[in-house]
Amino acid sequence: MWQPDAASLVRDQATLLDIDALNRLFSDAFTDRYHRDGMTGVRVPHLSPAIWRYSIEVAGPGAMIWRDPSGELAAFNMVHRSGEEGWMGPLAVRPALQGQGVGERIVREGIEWLRAQGATRIGLETMPRTIENIGFYSRLGFLPGHLTISMIREPGDAGPEAPGSERLSQVDQGVGLAECRALTARLAPGVDFNRELTLTSELGLGDTTLVRGPGGLRGFALWHRVPLALGRLEDEVRILKLVAEDLATFQELVTVVLADTAREATPHRVSVRCQSAYGEVFEALVAAGFETHWTDLRMYLGPGPERVDQGILLSNWEI
Repeated sequence: MWQPDAASLVRDQATLLDIDALNRLFSDAFTDRYHRDGMTGVRVPHLSPAIWRYSIEVAGPGAMIWRDPSGELAAFNMVHRSGEEGWMGPLAVRPALQGQGVGERIVREGIEWLRAQGATRIGLETMPRTIENIGFYSRLGFLPGHLTISMIREPGDAGPEAPGSERLSQVDQGVGLAECRALTARLAPGVDFNRELTLTSELGLGDTTLVRGPGGLRGFALWHRVPLALGRLEDEVRILKLVAEDLATFQELVTVVLADTAREATPHRVSVRCQSAYGEVFEALVAAGFETHWTDLRMYLGPGPERVDQGILLSNWEI
């Protein structure tokens, strides 16, 4: 069957009307990838529409899709920018179009857009066992960095409420967001997660846990509770962004999130996406009962591998 080439595809911006088509292409492309890696029993499920909405709206003009001459979805690349930090994901090409330069085009256009928007570090995450992907991104200038280690702990005892902790939804939004921006800028100049914090609240996906001290905000953890996969039960709280002045603040944030979820009518397990640049954070999570569930290889352009000079900054490069 005839298939269009990369040059014939037309770029567009994704909207909520594209979610069904995005889900079909996402599932088909990633299922094909697993099968080619030898995992023939895997079928990647569709993502929750709420997750797609978050991805599209947080990306804004970076929610890129490409259509073939008939108007059908051929590829997509959700390109995100958090201040000077930019990353891409998820991205996929229709299986029948792979190997024809489409993947290179959508990644290059994502890079160009991020650079035009002022991003100085550009990254993505890919499966470390998939040597074809690593080779593909390497040819485009990406270098291998640290692993992102997804770690999970099952619900435990609630314990006492921690003094000095609250949620962003419980405080004045303007004040709370300003505090989060200021703390992030102090520890990681140029990085700004406020768009993610705001949309998480507006879309009802989760919340942000805040930990304070005598001098003000010491750390925050942005988390989602809406299921990733369509039709799944709500049984997990996923920490996606975490900023902390020091290891003690990190441990307090995680303890608060664990305790808060344990108090709910249906306790949730808690997952953290930990970058292996922070060995002391990984060690603390293991000591707190977290177990490794999955790993992704972070690849990057620009300064890196990433680790802030002071404090801790965990930033997911995958929805």
